[in-house]
Amino acid sequence: QVQLVESGGGLVQAGGSLRLSCAASGHTFVLGNMGWYRQAPGKEREFVASISRSTGSAVYADSVKGRSTISRDNAKNTMYLQMNSLTPEDTAIYYCYANRWAMTGPAYWGQGTQVTVSS
Repeated sequence: QVQLVESGGGLVQAGGSLRLSCAASGHTFVLGNMGWYRQAPGKEREFVASISRSTGSAVYADSVKGRSTISRDNAKNTMYLQMNSLTPEDTAIYYCYANRWAMTGPAYWGQGTQVTVSS
């Protein structure tokens, strides 16, 4: 099994920055692409960003593109999401996920970390 644990959320003022982390443990050798979703109150969970395990190539949602950077340290089995120029619209619970190698779709989820941006 694989466990994902997020950290780094919190309360920040608009215009500020946060760095989220997602640490994987367990059978991490099965992991492929990893990424982040978020869910704001009263809204559906939405994709934020993903990163390839093999190439490190990243994909971003338009809502965060240009002000967020996703990265991963495979040796530490940890993924990061650096978010800058935060706005109240970024307020949500952020969930990290991981695919199984060579498969699509999230297979594992973290418990989520709350990000609150005050205006």
